[in-house]
Amino acid sequence: MPSSTDRPLQIAVVIGSTREGRFAPVVTRWLTGHLDRRDDMKADVVDLAETELPTALPAFGGPLAPGTEEALAVVSPRLDAADAFVFVTPEYNHSFPASLKNAIDWHGKEWHGKPIAFVSYGGLSGGLRAVEQLRVVMAELNAMTIRNTVSFHNAYGKFGEDGTVDDPAVDTAADALLDQLAWWAHALRDAKSVRPYAA
Repeated sequence: MPSSTDRPLQIAVVIGSTREGRFAPVVTRWLTGHLDRRDDMKADVVDLAETELPTALPAFGGPLAPGTEEALAVVSPRLDAADAFVFVTPEYNHSFPASLKNAIDWHGKEWHGKPIAFVSYGGLSGGLRAVEQLRVVMAELNAMTIRNTVSFHNAYGKFGEDGTVDDPAVDTAADALLDQLAWWAHALRDAKSVRPYAA
């Protein structure tokens, strides 16, 4: 049986912020720069500002509102195809953005048995309170969250005009995050190829 190492890991980078004037694209470009340098991972950026989902969930077992299936068709297959995820999230009021929670809640099996890493940014906290809350939410959805994170404290002053960060420790943290994500993604993908995940 072929190993999961035979093809690159599909990594869905989910941008949680949809706020106007947001900083998320700067952080995401930095992250995808790291992903692009790896031959074991392929990034698919899922920007929730460009792929809006309805905000009203149907009643359990109820019909979807008109247009919902079309909106989900832009996002759901990409999440389903992913072997792993990186959530890029700011912190709003000590938590994560509503747009990210909405995208999470519209999906279920897409998260099952897959690893999730976090890159957060913000002021003094660097978005870490958002990450801690996301860990609890994703555990409920049978996802495996990665211990290591990358957190940008006072993020707006960390990036140069070219989008780079002049801090070797940040690059080291990114490499550790992606190495750990790759380990879990391969392990879980191999396991699911032998035995379907039971949620």
